[in-house]
Amino acid sequence: MFLCNLCPRRCNAARTPEDGTGFCGVGTLPLVSRAAPHLWEEPCISGTHGSGTVFFSGCSLGCVFCQNEPISHRKNGVMLSPKQLSALFRRVEELGVHNINLVSPTHFAPAILEALSIRKPGIPVVWNTSGYELSETVRSAKGLVDIWLPDLKYATEKTAAQLADAPDYFEVAMEAVRAMCEQTGLPVYDKDGIMLSGTMIRHLILPLRTAESIAILDAVAQQLPKGTPVSLMRQYTPMNGVDLPGLDRRLTAREYAKVRDHMLTLELPGYLQQKEAADSAYTPAFMDAESLRLLEHL
Repeated sequence: MFLCNLCPRRCNAARTPEDGTGFCGVGTLPLVSRAAPHLWEEPCISGTHGSGTVFFSGCSLGCVFCQNEPISHRKNGVMLSPKQLSALFRRVEELGVHNINLVSPTHFAPAILEALSIRKPGIPVVWNTSGYELSETVRSAKGLVDIWLPDLKYATEKTAAQLADAPDYFEVAMEAVRAMCEQTGLPVYDKDGIMLSGTMIRHLILPLRTAESIAILDAVAQQLPKGTPVSLMRQYTPMNGVDLPGLDRRLTAREYAKVRDHMLTLELPGYLQQKEAADSAYTPAFMDAESLRLLEHL
């Protein structure tokens, strides 16, 4: 057992390998709920062969509207040791994917980094995070993580507190993202446009909150290295019965255009998500047959 302060919440909560009393509610051994190729990431991540996503259960941020709620807010998944997790990474790599994509890894960071130390995959490793990270975690992953894929979700204390009980979100996330950019430098791509290293920012536009989106885009333009790409997402889909203004509906075309046009005015490189992505059908199936097959006999 140890007292955990891995994430910015610094719960100082007791965690054993199997269980924990902190905000994330899980132990220190990773819980994997899905391991499979994923074709719905950004083109430079998914490419033509898919991104080798490994989804972890639990979350250190816990947004109320999370589309991955079955795993982020619950303890679903198969518990693996670092050695078993390393073997899973190898199995996923053997599927011919472009990268190993670690989704919501923060609260299992020591075990995941140990797994990567046992055997570093021969393809890029992606740390796919809410952005709510300690800069110490970023520094500890140097040489093991090739691509940082952080969200920048909220710009104000009020919104971050209301939607994730994390009023310090923006300040903490920006510090972590600056450390990511410093560590990787600007993105490097192969001849087919697949990202090999670098940092790319994701931002999900939320209904009735376009001012937050604009503030975040301004921060990227003013505080991060010029050329840092942004993936502007419009996929918000009402889920989990959230009863808050605007979150009971999808984004309007006008809201999206307002933020998109600001991104274009700032001349930020990156991606603009298609409207069709705003559908619950794009939420992956957890503990699906392919994932179970990969997890067998580890």
